[in-house]
Amino acid sequence: MLPRASRPWHAVAIGARRRAEVRARCAVIALALLTALHLPAGAGAEERSARATIEQLDAAYVDVMKSAEKLGYAGRFAKLEPVLTKVFDFAAMARLSVGGRWKDLTPAQQAKLAQTFGKLSIATYAGRFTGYSGERFEVAGEEPSAQGTVLVRTRVVIPEKEPVLLDYRLRPGPDGWRVIDVFMNGTVSELALRRSEYSAVLDRDGFDGLIAALDQKIAEFATKPAGPASS
Repeated sequence: MLPRASRPWHAVAIGARRRAEVRARCAVIALALLTALHLPAGAGAEERSARATIEQLDAAYVDVMKSAEKLGYAGRFAKLEPVLTKVFDFAAMARLSVGGRWKDLTPAQQAKLAQTFGKLSIATYAGRFTGYSGERFEVAGEEPSAQGTVLVRTRVVIPEKEPVLLDYRLRPGPDGWRVIDVFMNGTVSELALRRSEYSAVLDRDGFDGLIAALDQKIAEFATKPAGPASS
């Protein structure tokens, strides 16, 4: 091949035109991929971030709290269920809640525990969000954590009370960022508490006893008289 300086001008022009055509084809392919994925060109990573996931969750909480009395427990449960099922990885949380005992459960038992765990989680929020007194949720920050997870730090601002700190640990997956643990006041792990509780019940009453205990808690939330809003 001739050095660039000694190549005929028309050869240089043809090479430049081919490079331009390649770049144009690449741009068309990229646009087609974005269209196929239903993502707008220029969509920012923040639109699919862990922080955005928690902001969506917080917005759902406030919406339910503002309509709590009108909705009643059943209405709050129905409104929270699709959001929490999308945001929380209940299957992973159920597995982590029993630790090494998970492998001793049959596939049917694993599925039952995950289903009941999720139902109890939704029932807990539906039972606690019984009114609205001006509470608001604020995202304080997002930071990388262990094993590819992300920690999103938030606080619940309650008028005339100390803010409640809530941190969410999320991990990425095919369905986006999903919560696998919640920390109260930045230190108390929900899963750690449940693991201790569930282990004691499994030791004493076995798997069926654990499911019965969780079902009883769900029933208590459903029949508990409405009180002040609680987070």
